[in-house]
Amino acid sequence: MKVTLWGTRGSLAAAGPETVRYGGNTSCVEVRGDDGTVLVLDAGTGIRRLGGTLGSIASVDILLTHLHMDHLQGLGFFAPLYQPGLEVHIWGPPSSTLNLQQRLLRYLSPPLFPVRLRELPCRLTLHDVPLGRFRIGGLDLEADLVCHPGPTVGYRITAGETPVTYIPDHEPALGVQHFPSEPAWTSGFALARGAALLIHDAQYADEDYPRFVGWGHSAIRDVLAFARLAGVQRLMTFHHNPGYSDDDLDRLLEAARRTRPPFQILPGREGFTLEL
Repeated sequence: MKVTLWGTRGSLAAAGPETVRYGGNTSCVEVRGDDGTVLVLDAGTGIRRLGGTLGSIASVDILLTHLHMDHLQGLGFFAPLYQPGLEVHIWGPPSSTLNLQQRLLRYLSPPLFPVRLRELPCRLTLHDVPLGRFRIGGLDLEADLVCHPGPTVGYRITAGETPVTYIPDHEPALGVQHFPSEPAWTSGFALARGAALLIHDAQYADEDYPRFVGWGHSAIRDVLAFARLAGVQRLMTFHHNPGYSDDDLDRLLEAARRTRPPFQILPGREGFTLEL
């Protein structure tokens, strides 16, 4: 299984000289199975560049964690959507009010976007993400709701015995007096347990977090505590604050490493590829 980061910024794209090393595009991660299965995790602005690299494929599955704009804004610029006959599947978290098509049309329709879903020439199928286990191609998946405003899921993707967990927007410490608490009561634990790689929300420096409690994102100390509780092998920081420069992120990661956690810390940098 090969994991490639195409967008690692959170909340808002942040292009500029101060974000070159970590990248300014919003959430998008490519996962490729050994059998050729292609998964695209979220459709932030990073998905545009990914679309130009896929080459000849039979199908592609886009798995949305939720429908906030920073995870959806690149969808209309994903080249495979305009490839006649290509099989494209879009998966999104279920909602009790509107179905996935109705919610996607809020963006993919005028006045916000000139092309409607029904006008796309690809063979498009929309799916509510099943909360539990399912399979796409040669990859086993598990989805579950996590603590973030609106219906939001995280994903656990397994090839053989190697699990990768993707929870880009997550505030597991919300409402917990002493974090972490018991695993069974911790949002996202079942998805992250024993993961070979955990890609996780790391939006706030500890000193900034108190001003944003309840916004759905994590302080660095809580990310480290969550990864330790879950017993992961590698933690990759993700959903970086658009107001933080590359130098700011370097300092945050160096401080995190000085805590000597029992796992490897990897910086979530746009363009980085990891084979597992």
